[in-house]
Amino acid sequence: MNFRLLMSGLFLAGMSNAALAADPINTGPFGDVAIKGYDTVAYFTESRAVKGSSEFAYEWLGTPWHFNSSENRDLFKTDPVKYAPQYGGYCALGVGLGANASENIDPVNSWRIIDGKLYFVSDPTGAEVLDHPEGNAMLAKADANWEDTKPLAAKDYSN
Repeated sequence: MNFRLLMSGLFLAGMSNAALAADPINTGPFGDVAIKGYDTVAYFTESRAVKGSSEFAYEWLGTPWHFNSSENRDLFKTDPVKYAPQYGGYCALGVGLGANASENIDPVNSWRIIDGKLYFVSDPTGAEVLDHPEGNAMLAKADANWEDTKPLAAKDYSN
């Protein structure tokens, strides 16, 4: 597939649900819990998406995070920057394209851990982009763009 065509499609898809990163952490359109309630530690420890529970919640950066166990919650508490997704859990490709940070992520099928950092994107095709050299270039752009995109509340939090 033509990479430019793919990126254009992802850009337009992200823009349809884009929201300026008003919050440091992506809580979706309803603003209730980080990364749609999935356990951010489980991506690292189990290499899969695991739904968290409010029973094992922890608030960080003014946002509730749900975990599948007290062990995962406690791991997060000891080093949240290690386990928190990049760009506050907003779509990495959207941030890389200089678009508003899209809340529209798929935490089950559209994530990658690259160099020890967790990234979310809006769909599985976008996740595949991260597996290629073009993905590394896009993440470098996202790193640069995030400084201007992320909200003031998150300026002190940097992964």
